[in-house]
Amino acid sequence: MTDLTETRLIRPPATMRRDRLAPWIAEARALARLAWPLAITQFAQMAVMTTDVIMLGRLGKTALASAAIGNTVFYFAWLIGAGPVSALAPMIAQALGSSEHSVAQVRKIARMGLWAILVLAAPLMLLLLFARPILIALHQDPVLASGAGLFIAMLALGLPFSLGYQALRNISTALGRPRPALWVMGATIGFNILGDYTLIFGHFGAPKLGIVGAGLATTSSFIFSAVAMAVIIRLTPDLHRYRILRRFWRVSWTPLQEVFRLGMPIGVTMMFEMMMFSSMTLVMGTFGATALAAHQIALNVASITFMGPLGIGMAATVRVGLAAGAEDYVGVRRAGYTAMGVATFFIGGCGIAMALLGPQIAGLYFSGRTAGDLGVIAVAASFLKVAAAFQVFDALQVVGAMSLRGMKDAHAPMILAGASYWLGGAPMCIALGIGLHMGGIGVWIGLAFGLFLAAASMVWRFIHLSRARL
Repeated sequence: MTDLTETRLIRPPATMRRDRLAPWIAEARALARLAWPLAITQFAQMAVMTTDVIMLGRLGKTALASAAIGNTVFYFAWLIGAGPVSALAPMIAQALGSSEHSVAQVRKIARMGLWAILVLAAPLMLLLLFARPILIALHQDPVLASGAGLFIAMLALGLPFSLGYQALRNISTALGRPRPALWVMGATIGFNILGDYTLIFGHFGAPKLGIVGAGLATTSSFIFSAVAMAVIIRLTPDLHRYRILRRFWRVSWTPLQEVFRLGMPIGVTMMFEMMMFSSMTLVMGTFGATALAAHQIALNVASITFMGPLGIGMAATVRVGLAAGAEDYVGVRRAGYTAMGVATFFIGGCGIAMALLGPQIAGLYFSGRTAGDLGVIAVAASFLKVAAAFQVFDALQVVGAMSLRGMKDAHAPMILAGASYWLGGAPMCIALGIGLHMGGIGVWIGLAFGLFLAAASMVWRFIHLSRARL
């Protein structure tokens, strides 16, 4: 009788290759099942924000500018709360990876994530209520600061609900159910459109509230999404069995401390990137209206395509977390590398389109073709050529950072992000854009350089850390 070992040794090479590829194919499929609903949900969230911009644009440039400033301030506060909320996915994934039956531990983590929102919401809401004097102290136009203050005051009421939706979404995703968040966000788009139309312009017997109405409509959509998400979790047997609100007022100190210990560096990491892009938008404004308009177009295109890698990165957090919880570090590396490869392939196609079809893409933002429009289109097309490379680095840095998050590694990525963006990217933007008089294209090259440093350092950190834990 042929020995089993000999049988294995004489297998055809094609069979051996299939055996080696099988785990990678299985991982790619599992990643795709998680990632595509997450990516589309991110697109839907952008659609909600775009609706606000379109509706407010009909009120005039003052209302639109006030809302733009207001959203920047609100987003800053939101990121502080979003850090601990983002910690829920890797914590729950690792708990599930260590034991598929860890219902009690998942419940504790989810409950303490919601507690974190309650702890942070009150001081953040208070900060937002003082937005007007803060903006005036920062030398913003008093008229715009007043409008932004009213807008932010309305948004502040919805802050805990916005964070609550994100927490429930992360819990559902970590439990392998990303689609409920997609259904909720799809419904929220329609809810927000109706709210904006009713409250901004005074339809259906409602008072015409202008920018205040926009804030109220957005807050109402925050409340709607949080309540709808909670209802779907209650009605979905696979999610309801965890009973995340059971004994809600019982504190679990260890998970609560970990939510903040892991979550606060995540929030700071996101702020580092947001602040670099916001600062460079201000720098771009010094080059004139054409450069600034082109910058906003190119940035909007890049933001839309970025939703794909962001969804892949969020799925990578869960996949890496499940493997890390099971102490399967071969699986950790496979999950991280697969996500990086898929994200690079996706964004590479988008980058080719940006490089080859820049004028056509930028032209979609204009209904006419005046001399001014053509000037903006030409400049935006040049920025989109840089964005072709920029996008690949952005995809790798976000997937790398989120793969590290799945390993509960947050402090090192925070330091790497701060150094990449503020010791590398921002100085390069200023050196090229202002120092070498390259203008807007110099700023975009600097942004790409900062993202390159972040991508290289995050990927290196993942390779090093996952190898060390093997």
